[in-house]
Amino acid sequence: MKYLILILCCATQTLFAQNFTAEIEKHRAHYKKEFLTDENSPLKKEDLKFLQFYAANSSYIVKTNFTKISDTIGFDMLTHSGKIKKYYVFGSVTFTLKQQACTLFIYQSAQLKTTKGLEDYLFIPFTDETNSVSTFGGGRYLDFKEKDIFNNHLLIDFNKCYNPYCAYKGGYNCPIPPKENDLKMTIEAGEKTFGKAILEE
Repeated sequence: MKYLILILCCATQTLFAQNFTAEIEKHRAHYKKEFLTDENSPLKKEDLKFLQFYAANSSYIVKTNFTKISDTIGFDMLTHSGKIKKYYVFGSVTFTLKQQACTLFIYQSAQLKTTKGLEDYLFIPFTDETNSVSTFGGGRYLDFKEKDIFNNHLLIDFNKCYNPYCAYKGGYNCPIPPKENDLKMTIEAGEKTFGKAILEE
């Protein structure tokens, strides 16, 4: 009987891994298509083959504890072009990854907060120890909506973190992740360094 249970457990784990990989591949296919529909996109169809990603890894999915922060003043977030953008601190999340306690802050764009249809857009820019090694030196991003926070929890899947447009071409106003969002570990998940030289402006 115990062998049957072991076989069933292995089969379940294999099925989960296959389904998860398929889900991430679908997500990345959609991600690539968005470059072709965004009028501000830095990439053309022939550039998409240079997009690189880590293999899907479910160990980089973490359930976080969310704490709301009432920021009515906001702050200036520096961008790679030198331009300043105003953001509000929406909250913070705490979680454990690789046996380390981690904290990330969630931000809300002042501009999007007053843009119809984008009022609930939330943003986690972060850096980690893969930057300038296997990922873009300027950090990577995660996007959420307010409804993704449920019962003071937010599920983060680092497999879905992506590069800012500045990773592909100069001249964009990409926010630089604040120092408080620097993770002292390698996040070997999500998008890697663009596979060709950064395009000219």
